[in-house]
Amino acid sequence: MGKRRVPPLEAKLASGCCGVKKPKLCGNSHGGPPGSNSNSSSGPGSQQGGESGVGGVGNLALSPPLARINLTPAVVSPLALRNGVGGCGRNLVVSVEMCFYCFDVLYCHLHGYPQPCPPRFTNDPYPLFVTWKTGRDKRLRGCIGTFSAMNLHSGLREYTLTSALKDSRFPPLTREELPKLFCSVSLLTNFEDAIDYLDWEVGEHGIRIEFVNEKGIKRTATYLPEVAKEQGWDQVQTIDSLLRKGGFKAAITNEFRKTIKLTRYRSEKMTISYSEYISSHQHCYQNGTVHSSTLFNHYS
Repeated sequence: MGKRRVPPLEAKLASGCCGVKKPKLCGNSHGGPPGSNSNSSSGPGSQQGGESGVGGVGNLALSPPLARINLTPAVVSPLALRNGVGGCGRNLVVSVEMCFYCFDVLYCHLHGYPQPCPPRFTNDPYPLFVTWKTGRDKRLRGCIGTFSAMNLHSGLREYTLTSALKDSRFPPLTREELPKLFCSVSLLTNFEDAIDYLDWEVGEHGIRIEFVNEKGIKRTATYLPEVAKEQGWDQVQTIDSLLRKGGFKAAITNEFRKTIKLTRYRSEKMTISYSEYISSHQHCYQNGTVHSSTLFNHYS
């Protein structure tokens, strides 16, 4: 098994976790997938099907949010995952409030409102990723994060806007796209140095690889834990896809795979839709009356 270690406290490394579409992969373990771009830290993590769209909220508009309220299961049903498996019965750090905060930050930015004050959820440091997807088929719209542990309040605020506006694979998000968005927050944990490029489990671990390309340049790339399982890849296909996404253009041989330095990790993930975000505000002011106490007062 791999050797346990903590994530490096180096300068922040922005990394794309996901890609634009699901490429076709052949079963040949000695070749990489075609059609990959050269983003050194990106990869195909687009999610297909599963959750409903956001019909019926396209014309809704929010004034600057004033308070967040306690939510019952009838209000939202966020998707909480630990390493791709439901987190029922486990004490997760990631929470629906983190996704709400990301939507708050993006909403305020796109509408020219002052940014929200820090929320009440934990401000402990974690490596993190913020992912935006859009539409019924949840097409990737932005995914950037860092492997350096950041305090969650400032880290989520920073990477909310970085992933929404500065992912080089996409144009910046606009306010017109808000009603179709899904936001996911992933907190990365349990970093371990792997023995070799196969010392990890599909659907359980995220992986970060370091390799030297054909020009002698060191490159890195990562996939979050859910990517390989969503794409239906085995370990070798995942490694080969990640190499291509990291910009490796030469033939991929088993000998080259053995030169890869691989770090595996786990994650906690929460996903909500814009319609759920909207519902939280509407629930707060039924018939002009506040029906629940504030969840966090970052607008007070």
